[in-house]
Amino acid sequence: MPSQNKYPVKIYVCEPDIGDLEVKHVTDAIKKTEISSIAPPVHRLESAFAEKFGMKHAVAVNSGGSALFLALKALGIGPGDEVIVPDFTMIATAAAVSHCGATPVFVDSSEHSFNIDPAKIEEKITPKTKMIMPVHIYGEPCDMDAIMAIAKKHNLLVVEDAAEAHGAKYKDKLVGTFGHANCFSFYANKIMTTGEGGMIVTNDDELAERLRHMRGYDFDDEKHFWHKTIAWNLRMSALGAALGLAQLKRLDELIEKRRANAKYYMEGLADVPGIRFFPEPPDTFCVFWMFGILVSRMDELMDFLGRNGIETRTFFIPMHAQPVYDQQGDFKWSDHYGANGLYLPSSSQLSDKDKDLVIAKIKEFYGASG
Repeated sequence: MPSQNKYPVKIYVCEPDIGDLEVKHVTDAIKKTEISSIAPPVHRLESAFAEKFGMKHAVAVNSGGSALFLALKALGIGPGDEVIVPDFTMIATAAAVSHCGATPVFVDSSEHSFNIDPAKIEEKITPKTKMIMPVHIYGEPCDMDAIMAIAKKHNLLVVEDAAEAHGAKYKDKLVGTFGHANCFSFYANKIMTTGEGGMIVTNDDELAERLRHMRGYDFDDEKHFWHKTIAWNLRMSALGAALGLAQLKRLDELIEKRRANAKYYMEGLADVPGIRFFPEPPDTFCVFWMFGILVSRMDELMDFLGRNGIETRTFFIPMHAQPVYDQQGDFKWSDHYGANGLYLPSSSQLSDKDKDLVIAKIKEFYGASG
């Protein structure tokens, strides 16, 4: 991804939190020449991740996008099918549907959440609809009771995109454990990382076996170099898995650091005019992968912060507005969020000193005191 920075950066929007434990795990793997996709660290990460999330199976792949695509493909999504996707999401969610030859059908957010609005889903369901893909945007859990009820009513599959929500909970149940298959990203800016990487979790034995075959050219179990289907190479390297094992051991710590960031920002920016952010909804445990705010004069604010060495990012551009989709419809809230939202530096290891500078500069921009 090309750099978006016009100015020298002192505080990055997100950096991986890598310590001695991660260095030890990766170094040990190298010393043991455990570097391929079939080396022990991959299997250890899969087992540990499945246990952490209370699922029977975890299948490691080379990215969150690959996880989404492979899950949909293994569940039979293909040409002629439609899949309900939030309009306000990152392109990987919709692209997974398109790569299967199916059609993503976009649904707006609500006034009170960046997530898909369950009240707007049923009007988009047609006889071609096969699946709902809820995305837990920026680490806030979707309304899974409502989504699962709609899926059950219309006999639809559910695949959660939990790329940004490792450890988030909805009514004390971990997100990424509700659907038929559920996907996580381990990109470098995620709460836990393998550099590049992803994971699919499921309780379906047959689905897990299909996923394992499909991620690695579908080698036959009994006759090597014998292939009955055309598959892909979407495997995770053992070096990434070794890094991920260390990060998984620290996951609770990394989550609490993100939550502490959010609390600090919410308290520090509470009285600044022109800023809006969403508090943690009832019955949820948010992990605040990124701390997002809605602002007036967004471009000016980002430029001002940039000139002061503070990197920010705009929110996602809604899917219906993307050149590759260009769907018509009423997307009032996703349009609003895309046009007025940005996220602040949110690294797990972000210091209070850094957050104080961010807050102070935002207050300076808006002329607020405090």
